[in-house]
Amino acid sequence: MVCTMAMLFLSCTDNYKRVGDEAAKKIYPRGVVEDFVLTYTESPEKLDSEDEGTSKVLAILSGPIRNDFDQLSFPYQTFPEGLLVEVFNEKNEKTTIEADYGVLYSATSIVDLRGNVVIKGDDGKKLETSQLYYDRANEWAFTQEKFTFTNPDDGTVMDGEGMDIQKDLQFLNAHKTYGLMLIKEEKDD
Repeated sequence: MVCTMAMLFLSCTDNYKRVGDEAAKKIYPRGVVEDFVLTYTESPEKLDSEDEGTSKVLAILSGPIRNDFDQLSFPYQTFPEGLLVEVFNEKNEKTTIEADYGVLYSATSIVDLRGNVVIKGDDGKKLETSQLYYDRANEWAFTQEKFTFTNPDDGTVMDGEGMDIQKDLQFLNAHKTYGLMLIKEEKDD
């Protein structure tokens, strides 16, 4: 009985070596860039190759390493050692976004930021969370993780779980909040 049970348990191991189409394919980046700085600009008018004109800086993306996987059917770029994004609005006010890790999905314009994500507005507002998605096309960020939002204008610190926010931190839609919050009331006499 012992021998039969031992054979039963020992025969359940998978020693088969996968080859060919069933083997897991290793994916390598098409390019690796170290200590990069990407500047995204916009020109108010269409310029040809010989024309001169002015352009406006929309965003600056920098970090220690960028892996480019744009050769895949669903292209993306990874930032395994973190990244810093500086976004500028129409008034040239800067909002900075920092994260320990990031993925930029080129086809959908969605950025997945993970690990110590901090967004700081030009006016001192700050959002901290562990993961945040940023939709570049709609200039909107969202998360389902816990967050802390600090607003120095009214001296509040809001803790919550799940939220949507504009890139300039002007509009916040919190899904669930907790903790102490000061709310200013206006007197209508």
